[in-house]
Amino acid sequence: MRIGIDARFFGPIGKGLGRYTQKLIENLEKVSSKGGKSHQYFIFLKSENFDEYKPKNPNFQKVKADYRWYGFSEQIRFPRLLKKYNLDLVHFPHFNVPIFYLGKFIVTIHDLILINFPTVKSSTLSPLLYWIKFLVYKIVIKSAIARSEKIIAVSNFTKKDILKNYKSIPEKKIVVTYEACEDFCMLSPNKDDEILARYGIKKPYIMYVGNAYPHKNLERLILAFGQIKKSREDLSLVLVGKIDYFYSRLKNFSEKEKIKDIIFVGYIPDYELDTLFHNTSVYVFPSLYEGFGLPPLEAMAKGAPVASSDHLCMKEVLGESAYYFDGKNTNSISEAVNNILSDDNLRKDLIRRGYERIKKYSWKKMAKITLEVYNKARR
Repeated sequence: MRIGIDARFFGPIGKGLGRYTQKLIENLEKVSSKGGKSHQYFIFLKSENFDEYKPKNPNFQKVKADYRWYGFSEQIRFPRLLKKYNLDLVHFPHFNVPIFYLGKFIVTIHDLILINFPTVKSSTLSPLLYWIKFLVYKIVIKSAIARSEKIIAVSNFTKKDILKNYKSIPEKKIVVTYEACEDFCMLSPNKDDEILARYGIKKPYIMYVGNAYPHKNLERLILAFGQIKKSREDLSLVLVGKIDYFYSRLKNFSEKEKIKDIIFVGYIPDYELDTLFHNTSVYVFPSLYEGFGLPPLEAMAKGAPVASSDHLCMKEVLGESAYYFDGKNTNSISEAVNNILSDDNLRKDLIRRGYERIKKYSWKKMAKITLEVYNKARR
């Protein structure tokens, strides 16, 4: 087959979607035969990430597709480019499938956050423009789900969410492929101290990595940290994520609440993030809704004990390797963190369980299942 993959999210510019797309392509290269009778892959990238992807399999070819996500050109011009390559199948790793693309495709649905959290607070747009955008979103995702040959869901929670919201979709159309995390990486203590000092971080600290959208529930985390500080004055809260509108708003919130020792470090590269992970006292993930929730697994891979909200998806992904709390209850968050901080045996046990849990997930396994989906979609 001639298979196209919409990789415009590839790499850091696409955040979680970018990581998924990158790991999918890299591992498809490994599980696909090199040369001979094999699928031909056409990887569609933007200018920003075109040079970042370097094919290692001769059956993979890069194509420039400079069309803005969710824009007019994505709907009109991108389908023309896809048609030019005479593709048997296209994989869209996100719901933004062009309505005017008429070829065969599969789509990955990571979550239905905007359907479950339709709030103006989640956007920088005016209320009127937000609700127009929300309506368009509903049309596009419904079209993608209905017209696709197969749907890939990144968890059973997401699969059930799709079936609940789109009752006409047969269950057999949805295939679950879990995401994964990187292998454990330990840096030398001297390097660790140097990196922490660069970001103004002193131990002990607890941390969160990810964006600051409202459903991530970081305002409650900050309030819980304020409670913890009353008995642990030397503790800091480290928040890692690109400084944008939502992080700026969160910073204003912390200043308004007069809660000190919160460090907004912005975006940092993975090799430095490893240092933050394996030096943290607790990694806290208070999110109220996830389709998979990769950061807690990444924290476990780096040797961090994890405290997480008891959202159904997180309990599916993390199993018994995390200490759970009620994400809607500030006291529950602070109690969970305090329990880990005050019990060294509990902390060590969570770290041990975390190392065991990450063995359940593999990017290579994810790519193999995805390749099977491609082959079945052809029939």
